[in-house]
Amino acid sequence: MTLLTIESLTRRFGGLTAVDAVTMHVQEGELVSIIGPNGAGKTTLFNLISGVDVPDAGTIVFGGQSVGGMPAERLAALGLARTFQHGRVFANLSVLDNVLIGAHARLRAVRPPTGLFAPLAELTLALIRPAAVRAEEERIRAEACEVLALFGERLLPRLEHPAYSLSYANRRRLEIARALTLHPRLLLLDEPTAGMNPSETAEMLDVILQLKERGLTILLIEHKLALVMQLSNRVIVMDDGRVIAQGVPEHVRNDPAVVEAYLGHSAVGADAQEPSVLEVTA
Repeated sequence: MTLLTIESLTRRFGGLTAVDAVTMHVQEGELVSIIGPNGAGKTTLFNLISGVDVPDAGTIVFGGQSVGGMPAERLAALGLARTFQHGRVFANLSVLDNVLIGAHARLRAVRPPTGLFAPLAELTLALIRPAAVRAEEERIRAEACEVLALFGERLLPRLEHPAYSLSYANRRRLEIARALTLHPRLLLLDEPTAGMNPSETAEMLDVILQLKERGLTILLIEHKLALVMQLSNRVIVMDDGRVIAQGVPEHVRNDPAVVEAYLGHSAVGADAQEPSVLEVTA
């Protein structure tokens, strides 16, 4: 079943077309990677899909519903979670509280009150804490700990530590944990291994493989192309805002358009015995 369908999606910034009539789809259970040189439009595409930005033209259909221009909080309620190229955590909150925030769209026991008496209602609920609220809090906390356990001993021993005390790699792990607590139907990962050393990258590869094996649908932006080759069911290649190639990793590995985008005209037609473009740039 097709979970995400994008048709002729376009975003312009003045005279620059950052995303140029992009058409693509993602099936349930797939891991699809989007690759391309810096400035290719990958993160802008993610911003459009996740409701951070609004397209100038084209359509986005998620789970059978047209969502182009829908705000991020409504997309989260539909099951779309996203991490960012530059990790975003709530620095002064604990590791656990950061992860619990990811479950906000799934809370059922208490809905945020509205209207004139909303502040009083919020205060009353905070003081009384009905049994249904306490039960839901315990369930969500247990789920958060299960998600954190995916990262081994990297985060669980630091459950009550403030996020600002974490290493860079652990902040990236924490952001993914928070996204997973949403129970997403589609997870967008924007360069999850950026800034990580080889050991940290290998650990992240293992985590993403676990998520893939569980059937989670993932759309991935990643510059470490050796990792892309191991993870992906399909690869979509962008350059100058356009899709220039797509298919299984073996197909795009030696596509002349991909070679040209990464290495320039001189690489096209190189000796077949030379390493492929994806090996050269991994």
